[in-house]
Amino acid sequence: MKLFTRTAVAVLAVAATASAAWADAREVRIASHVSEFSPLHAQSKLFAEEIENRLPGQFVFKLYPSGQLGKEKDLMANVQAGAIEMINVASGVMKLDKKLGVFDLPWLFYNREHIRRAMAAGLEDAVRSRIEEVGNVKVIGVYENGFRHVLNTQRPIVEPFDLEGLKIRISGGKFRQGVFQQMGAQPQSVSWGETFTALQSGVVDGAEAAIYGFYEQKQYEVAKYLSLTSHVYTPSFLLASTRFMDSLTDEQRTVFTEVGRAITDHAYKISEELEQKYIGEMNVQTEVNAVDLEKFQAATAKSYDAYIESQGDDYLKFVRETAKK
Repeated sequence: MKLFTRTAVAVLAVAATASAAWADAREVRIASHVSEFSPLHAQSKLFAEEIENRLPGQFVFKLYPSGQLGKEKDLMANVQAGAIEMINVASGVMKLDKKLGVFDLPWLFYNREHIRRAMAAGLEDAVRSRIEEVGNVKVIGVYENGFRHVLNTQRPIVEPFDLEGLKIRISGGKFRQGVFQQMGAQPQSVSWGETFTALQSGVVDGAEAAIYGFYEQKQYEVAKYLSLTSHVYTPSFLLASTRFMDSLTDEQRTVFTEVGRAITDHAYKISEELEQKYIGEMNVQTEVNAVDLEKFQAATAKSYDAYIESQGDDYLKFVRETAKK
């Protein structure tokens, strides 16, 4: 009986210690506007896991994908105001400053290797500094949302003229719409949630998006042709509120910063693996084709002029100098 009592007391003591440790752990929310299918969600999980490895029991991370805590614009406003600890977002960051619009330029990068070279050559650090300067946030990591491609019901897109006359649901502002118009496409405004039905009914002939977007919406079930146009590359940005970062201990702040950078290679690898997985599954019902990249670059070269005139070409130098090394 005494043995049982001592054992019970020991178990209760361990449970109490664990409960106390859990109670002391600080909750950190990481919210995103995109779904669990996205590379952003995988990146957030990776970051949370590595922080737990480095600072065990100090934080409890809760992930909120799919706009559960608001759309991208709202998430940006809330992290700037310190109302949420962390977010993982994409194109919304570019709206902080026109100079960041470099990532809206079409056919900027040849492939992921080119992206990594440009980022390592100084583009990532320049972008980080700019975001923190104008955004009142801390940039924990710069990873990948992905290349955008074209899915359509009519034909493979191999060269620019293949877009002629196609009604394409296009995300983004007037600039991206203008790029598609230059190649003869007819930009259409349709909510993302209604795009499947629009493709099915013929209201639109196609859509442009990151691969995970087509996959999660199952648009490949009603559109036969997936053309890997890679017309825009969008980074993802793991951001923390300045208020939250300032509230951490020196050790915690250092670890958050170190982990954010340390997982970069792994984050890119996960993003690529997810894309290949989704393409492979979609390829069962769709025809997947590559495009003539240089012809698209030539067709849209003049679209760079306005950006360079207003924002300079210092970001573009990183891209050009690492293009084919």
